[in-house]
Amino acid sequence: MSHGRPSYWDQACVDLAANDPVMAGLIEMYPSVSLVGRGDAFHTLARSIVGQQISVKAADSVWARLVAALGDVTSEAVLAASVEQLRACGLSARKVEYLSDLAAHHQAGRLDPQVWLDWDDEVVIRELITIRGIGRWTAEMFLLFYLLRPNVLPLDDIGLIKGIALHYHGGERLPRADLIALAQRWSPWRSVATWYLWRSLDPVPVEY
Repeated sequence: MSHGRPSYWDQACVDLAANDPVMAGLIEMYPSVSLVGRGDAFHTLARSIVGQQISVKAADSVWARLVAALGDVTSEAVLAASVEQLRACGLSARKVEYLSDLAAHHQAGRLDPQVWLDWDDEVVIRELITIRGIGRWTAEMFLLFYLLRPNVLPLDDIGLIKGIALHYHGGERLPRADLIALAQRWSPWRSVATWYLWRSLDPVPVEY
């Protein structure tokens, strides 16, 4: 799997800046940074589950407690830990179930991204959401941060919705259909546009 800066990043920035003056401004504000690929499929999905419906800061602190408790957040370590241990890290009962289910899938060999490399984004999403606790948002984070797919638009992401409202509509949140229409101008680089909107809200890059 590719680690580090995606090969398409520079081209995406050139195209986005040419098509959209707001994007041009954001890209200029954060010149030397990019999305960074993560090396581990289980990690990426586990981090996304931890991050569901809580702030990035809260998710980071829960993740840090998991790392401290387990040594490394591997599927083996999750399955070996007790429910109490996992709950003590700040996970809800439901997230403990989801994390355990994900770990069981991983141990059974059902998380093999090598198989997914040629798959269409939507097909990967359909496969991932068969795992308990993985909804569309988590699957989209996986496409973005692990498979480094260039054209993901996570329409349920609070940061994306907020960023579009702030930069394009004076703080007013738009209906979903309008978000999709606005994002047309970013294709085929909607992942990159999403990432810059996230950065504009939080200068620390988010990673899953």
